[in-house]
Formats: sequence, structure tokens, C-alpha cells
Amino acid sequence: MIKLKGYFTKTELTLWGLSVLLILTGFVCFDRVNYLTLIASLIGATSLIFIAKGNPVGQALTIVFSCLYGYISYQWQYYGEMITYLAMTAPMAFVALVSWLRHPYNGNRSEVAVSKIGGREVVFMTALTVVVTAVFYFILKALNTASLTVSTVSVTTSFLAVYLTAKRSPFYALAYACNDIVLIVLWIIATVKDVSNISVVLCFVMFFANDIYGFINWNRMKHRQNTAAN
Repeated sequence: MIKLKGYFTKTELTLWGLSVLLILTGFVCFDRVNYLTLIASLIGATSLIFIAKGNPVGQALTIVFSCLYGYISYQWQYYGEMITYLAMTAPMAFVALVSWLRHPYNGNRSEVAVSKIGGREVVFMTALTVVVTAVFYFILKALNTASLTVSTVSVTTSFLAVYLTAKRSPFYALAYACNDIVLIVLWIIATVKDVSNISVVLCFVMFFANDIYGFINWNRMKHRQNTAAN
């Protein structure tokens, strides 16, 4: 069980609070209709603060967020996002959940043991990413996906992010930050057609801030864990 009292730092609570506030503000000012988008955004923001702590709860919430976001993407014919989150991000989040639960730090299931990937695995990851990107490009093209180029880049960054997450590497956060930038661009395009989508843009702006914090905190965790081991 997680003892929430004192579990999150003031910085983390402030970041989560600002994320929720911005998401709610965007919904009230520009949407007021798509409650599913609001729910998905709030779940996503909450998952990130747990992931930044290396807590498996974040992966469980990511699975829920992926399913909701996949459906939202389907509504806007962003088939790349739909397929990426339903067929890749959600399953990989499950794999990451299992991996994190199997590798707790010092038996503490609220914090995963940070890992490091070697040179050979980097080469393998890069090659696999190229293959996944190429395959998805032709699938998305066949489906007449809106914003094909941006959607394809999103697949690339998403795959790197979920792969690194499953491997318990701090660099997962940088990959997700890159993906956030791609998604901000993608939903800005959608906002041109429907201003209500600005709430989704604001959601990923906050995701970007959370992922940058996640990278910083995971490096702190890595240093602390290595210091304790030595």
C-alpha cells in the first residue's frame, strides 16, 4: 500500500496541481463538451506523476489513458495515434507494469530499480525502431491517416518511449518529451478545425513538463540507488 501522506514532494504536488488546473481551465474555456477527453487528460497527468516516482501505479493508469486516448484519436481519424496507443503503448505499459513489479528497489514495490541499457541493446533498439516506423508508415498511409508525416514521427517517439520504460531507463522520459512535442503539433493542426481541441494541446503541454521532471527525478533515483549499492 502507498502511504500518500508525505509520499509526494511539494514540487511534485505543485506540478500535478498545475497540470490539473491547466487541463480544467482548457476544458472550461474551450470545450465543455468532450468529457471523455477531460477524463483521459486527468488520468494521464496523474499517471505521469506516479511514473516520475518510479511507481508501478503509473503504468496501470497509463493503460487506462491509452485506451481512452486511442478512442479519442479514432474520432479525429488520427489512426496513427489510435493504433500506436491501443496496439503498442497499452500492451507495452502492461509489459512495463510486470517488469517494474518484478524489479522493485530493495523490495519496495513503490519504487522500481533503475536500470541501464548497454551499447548492443541501443543498437538493437534503434534497428527495431526503424522497422516499426517503416511498417507503421505504410499501414497509416493505407488508412489515409490525417497528418501522415507527423503521425509517423509520433509512432517513432512513442515506441522509443515505451521500450525505454519497459527497460527501466531514465531516458524513457526524454523520449516521451519528444513525443509530447509531436502530439502538441498534431493537435494544434486539429485545433484549426475545432478550437475545442486546444484542451488536448494544453494537456500535452503539461505532459511535456511532467516528463522533463520525470527525467530529472529518475536521474536522482539512479544516483541514490547507485550510491546506496556502493
